[in-house]
Amino acid sequence: MRIFISNVSGKALYEQIYDQIKNLILEGSLKEGEALPTIRGLAKDLRISVITTSRAYADLERDGYIYSVVGKGSFVAERNGEFVREENYKELERNLSVAVEAANRCGIDEKEFLQIAKTIFRS
Repeated sequence: MRIFISNVSGKALYEQIYDQIKNLILEGSLKEGEALPTIRGLAKDLRISVITTSRAYADLERDGYIYSVVGKGSFVAERNGEFVREENYKELERNLSVAVEAANRCGIDEKEFLQIAKTIFRS
């Protein structure tokens, strides 16, 4: 598992870790039941505080993406297909909102926006 963090991204380090692990789970790169790196191991690899990785893991567990077993580690939680689909829909809606805002700034109307979207969708 590859996690990349940036000190200049404007996002807290634990949020960067949370987002990347969540995305790996939603896209299927991390499978149900798969073990995650230990909190200490990930902190060492990323050269950050154990508290930071612990916060990311706690948030992932709170939101149901992972579960922890004392003495064994953290694992990817079971996800039903509907939950994953809904999470991906929410991401799609957020991204489309950003795209619509950009289109409005450029003076692109709905018809032209949809044509651009169709072109991108088919490529």
